[in-house]
Amino acid sequence: MNVDVRHLRALAAIGDEGSVTGAARVLHITQPALSRTLEQLESRLGVRLVERTPRRLELTEAGTRLWEHAHRILRQLDDALAEAAAPAPEPRPLRLAFAWAALGRHTVPLLRAWREEHPGVRVEIHRLDDPEAAVRRGRADLALLRVRPRRGAPLALAELASERRLAVLPDHHPLADRPELLLEDLADQTVALCSTAATTGPELWPRGRRPATIDVPGVDEWLTTIATGEAVGVTAEGTSHHHSHPGVRYVPLADAAPVPVYLAWPTDPAHPATADFVRLTRHHLAHA
Repeated sequence: MNVDVRHLRALAAIGDEGSVTGAARVLHITQPALSRTLEQLESRLGVRLVERTPRRLELTEAGTRLWEHAHRILRQLDDALAEAAAPAPEPRPLRLAFAWAALGRHTVPLLRAWREEHPGVRVEIHRLDDPEAAVRRGRADLALLRVRPRRGAPLALAELASERRLAVLPDHHPLADRPELLLEDLADQTVALCSTAATTGPELWPRGRRPATIDVPGVDEWLTTIATGEAVGVTAEGTSHHHSHPGVRYVPLADAAPVPVYLAWPTDPAHPATADFVRLTRHHLAHA
């Protein structure tokens, strides 16, 4: 098909920026040159990759799939070139992504065990809003998830554990000193939902008893909103280990379904240590 790196970089930038103007600026080329590259790519593949609308560009289904592959291919190419250019190349770090809470209380013991067994391969941990997408696009080698990936995603998956759900209350709240709560106890409260965590939603409560909700953009905003008394929250247990806060209390929810914790990685791993990390993580969680 005679597709080369510049075609992939063009599609990756267009998908990221949502416009030819923004993508051309990122790639430091002219807009007409970028448009010609995109048209050339579509012609050689024989498929429409981008739908043009008056205000922005939208990737088609085929374009979205190739956009994610392009990110992964370009990341692997950049890693290979950097390794080849290094005078004494070392294994690149294994990149582990998570959205909020990694593995809770198991995180540090696991990473210490990895360091003891594999001292030559460092693990980099990255908090990202969408760790699943980071793995699909090659920005991360593995991801810790609390929501099962969408069907058809090119990912291998291991269910590691399940975590209790906790109510999160301001420390001055009348319910904050109880040893445990029920979902019904929160039905008359306003519940803060975070856009980067999908484990909590109104569907946890039965119809007719669903609480009012407000949306917040990130974990810091979520904790501050709760600490000031504007709302309460519900989260997985791992959050309490990674995000202690002087103004909030974490209280177990006795009747809420637990949250599964998954480890996801590409079906065709880019990092040679991926399988070893999966093995160690499974072993560590099984014996914790």
